[in-house]
Amino acid sequence: MSSVIAATRFSVLDRSRTRAGRPHAEALRDTVRLAQELEALGYHRFWVSEHHGVPGVAGSAPTVLAAAVAAATRTIRVGTGGVMLPNHQPLVVAEQFGVLESLFPGRIDMGLGRSVGFTDGVRRALGRDKGDAEDFAAQLRELLDWFAGTSPTGVHARPAEGLTVPPFVLAMGEGAAIAARAGLPMVIGDLRNRERMLRGIDRYRAEFRPSAWAAEPYVVISGTIAVAGTPEQARRLLVPEAWSMAYSRTHGTFPPLEPAERVEARTMTAKERDLYASGLTGHIAGTEEQVAHELETVLKETGAQEVLVTTSTYDRAALLDSYRRLARIVTGRRP
Repeated sequence: MSSVIAATRFSVLDRSRTRAGRPHAEALRDTVRLAQELEALGYHRFWVSEHHGVPGVAGSAPTVLAAAVAAATRTIRVGTGGVMLPNHQPLVVAEQFGVLESLFPGRIDMGLGRSVGFTDGVRRALGRDKGDAEDFAAQLRELLDWFAGTSPTGVHARPAEGLTVPPFVLAMGEGAAIAARAGLPMVIGDLRNRERMLRGIDRYRAEFRPSAWAAEPYVVISGTIAVAGTPEQARRLLVPEAWSMAYSRTHGTFPPLEPAERVEARTMTAKERDLYASGLTGHIAGTEEQVAHELETVLKETGAQEVLVTTSTYDRAALLDSYRRLARIVTGRRP
């Protein structure tokens, strides 16, 4: 086993992806069950995401879902990847995480992003617009002030004030600089664009300012990792998500995942076919030996302390098998 891999934490972000013909409730239950399974495999964190009005994603209320996950597990850290801060008042976010940390002390993470709704209609329903993302740095400062008890309003966030809930910044675009100036750990993707990812990491480390939250830079790289018995089986794990992404970019809506065989039998337009083919490339996918080699390369390039795996596929059993195989790579033994 590689010493670089052995020294790295491995965690999972599950987006509660819906599957064609199955209800949203099943996707949420699958997320909770997956957290239990990954806890048994030794993963470090399990995070959930925030999406609104998306047919292919059931996870619209991450702090609610995180509470269900934390209640169903015992040791794995639980958090969000992330709460989209421009969609919420920082006080409310502080209160929600304060409740989570009070109920599950020492196990809660606060991953924070700066995206707003997927479409104009969703943004209107949330009472937000694209410009709200520009205030992320100020919203982040306000949120951290609520935990520190330094809000200038004279109001106190109960029960958040005085609690330590580790914050992470999802570094999309300017997120790397914001994370660095705030002195916070950074989560950066994606593995498909290594050059851009490395630029973001370099900027983050160069501009990092130590804080009460982190004395030195902490980098989490995120992306899809698919491990199977053969390269072709690993590639097929990527098929449902690749098609869902291609469809969203040509139809403006993100659909539920479909079985790989159904996707491969589709007649696609030229644009769909190009986007689909692109969606199959650039990920870390293959046999255990191939994935171990690629992971070692990426970790040496980035110097990351942690990997956040974001794999989605239709076949839940195959997904769990992929995570088992990845755990075997990380631990050097059969879990």
